[in-house]
Amino acid sequence: MQDAVPASQILDFFREGFEHTAWRLETRRGYAADQGTDEYEQFLNGIVPPRDEDGPWFVNAREQTTRGKRIERVRLVDEPATDNQRYLLATTPDNLAAGEDIRYMLRSDAEKLKLPRFDFWLFDSRVLATFNWEDSSRRLELTTAPELVVRACQARDAAWHFAIRYAEFRARVPSRM
Repeated sequence: MQDAVPASQILDFFREGFEHTAWRLETRRGYAADQGTDEYEQFLNGIVPPRDEDGPWFVNAREQTTRGKRIERVRLVDEPATDNQRYLLATTPDNLAAGEDIRYMLRSDAEKLKLPRFDFWLFDSRVLATFNWEDSSRRLELTTAPELVVRACQARDAAWHFAIRYAEFRARVPSRM
């Protein structure tokens, strides 16, 4: 197994890197990939992001979920939500339309559950992938170490149990838009 997937190959990994499930815990308050876009700047100026169901991520997610694979996430949100968290809330309908299941949890609830404070993907409950945010190459670092994978599975199960669906969460979170 590869130890890491370079950022330039992450989408390729998502096409072939899992058989059944890809599950993510999103813990960061902001993501440079969002913040570096014109769309994000426009969002900060009050312009609703346009729908983007035909971007490479969404096309691949649709293809994977049509084949019966599951792509799921739990996103942590602060009180009040950061600008980037509000942006993700605004763009989640594209992910949902592509077949992803994204749920939300307040950071304070995640802390009570002692969820990890780092982002990760868990593939087929056997491969743990963490982003190396410090490295400019933004590698996805992979491991099958049983003790790490089991902890990630436990975190996934707790987060998924207590997280709430997008529509319900969206109704609870005040938006400036």
